[in-house]
Amino acid sequence: MNDHTLVERYVREQRLAARLIAPDAPMPTVPLAAAALGVREGQIVKTIVFEEKKPGGRVAVAIVTGDARVDRARVAAVLDLPPLKLASAGAVSTAIGFEVGGVPPVAHVSAVPVVVDRGVLAHDLVYGGGGDEYHMLEISPADIVRLTGATIADITLTGDAAPAGS
Repeated sequence: MNDHTLVERYVREQRLAARLIAPDAPMPTVPLAAAALGVREGQIVKTIVFEEKKPGGRVAVAIVTGDARVDRARVAAVLDLPPLKLASAGAVSTAIGFEVGGVPPVAHVSAVPVVVDRGVLAHDLVYGGGGDEYHMLEISPADIVRLTGATIADITLTGDAAPAGS
């Protein structure tokens, strides 16, 4: 079971006021998810998994709004980690328990360091991955922070200087 059913069970077990939404369209990108849900791109959250650049290094998660670009250097600094790169699909699946394209902001199979961008907290509800590209999780940012033990920080790039893969 490596899909939305894990997220659904987690929501039930944690007694969250969250819900899975399944529009009749795949939502592998922020613009497609926002259009399918009828919300602004800023209400979609991206759960981005990073790993240390050295082989076998630690994994960390950054959660930012869909209209923002994450700054890897800031994520590493906030979490007191060495330089980071985007995690491989295998590292994401192993450490988080979900495939790229459906990674939820909660319900990770391993406890990993998480940082939530301060901009996420500007919304009452956000929509993150629901376990696969057909489901989204509607959840409060406060629940994301509480359940992941996340650090809150400014981790997005400002201006147009955004490197690829963020």
